[in-house]
Amino acid sequence: MRPPDNHVHTRWSWDTPDSSTMRQACERAVRLGLPSIAFTEHLDFTVWHEDDAATSQGLVDRHPAHQLPIDVEGYAAELEECRDRFPDLRILSGVETGEPHLFAASVTAHLRRTPVDRVLGSLHSLSLDGRLVGVGRLLYADPAGTMRRYLAEVVTMIETSDVFQVLAHVDFPRRYWPGGTHRYVEKTYEEEYRAVFRALAGTGRALEVNTSSPLASVDQVRWFHEEGGEAVSFGSDAHQPTAVGQHFDVAVDVVEAAGFRPGRDRFDFWRR
Repeated sequence: MRPPDNHVHTRWSWDTPDSSTMRQACERAVRLGLPSIAFTEHLDFTVWHEDDAATSQGLVDRHPAHQLPIDVEGYAAELEECRDRFPDLRILSGVETGEPHLFAASVTAHLRRTPVDRVLGSLHSLSLDGRLVGVGRLLYADPAGTMRRYLAEVVTMIETSDVFQVLAHVDFPRRYWPGGTHRYVEKTYEEEYRAVFRALAGTGRALEVNTSSPLASVDQVRWFHEEGGEAVSFGSDAHQPTAVGQHFDVAVDVVEAAGFRPGRDRFDFWRR
């Protein structure tokens, strides 16, 4: 049983090429036999509301600041076109909110204007000298310290933001690990992971198994299960159509070995 792909980007995300269309992503999903796909475009802020925590914390900008707003009209039009074209594929609208705990007012205003079906919560950046800096840029000076700081900030994000349904790529910094991802030792950060998973389990929200990042181990997903985690979501984090549903067969094996099974129906999260 193939799970839904709950984390897909298209040309409506600022970091995704114009050639990556929803139609191509849907065609790939249908070929793979996926029951549904969620187009979760990046919702990141370079200008934010005065009521956001980012303001009260004294943050003034991002570095680098390539993020752009979502063209919500263009996004909505292409989404409806695909829903008409692929009636047997469930197609969800969505966003991936970067640092939602820092931008609660801005996120709320966006979702009030443009409601969506699926909201992912992500941490891509940490604060440094009044700026939000991409975590990959912070790793080289102090990999272990940055990773621990990152996971502690994820706990804060979970505890202070309830806007998202799924925690995306919990070990995002692994993608940029100095010397290569093979040098990352997951076990070193077990207690920090478990703190994240306890916090997430306490809210009943889902943990994403991201198949674009270095794939989560059975141990990591089992830690979530042992800490009371209830649900797992699969996400390719595709930024091109050919990556939709990538490595899902292996991801299913990982999730099943950790103690999760298909949910209430084929569109559901997998559950304990």
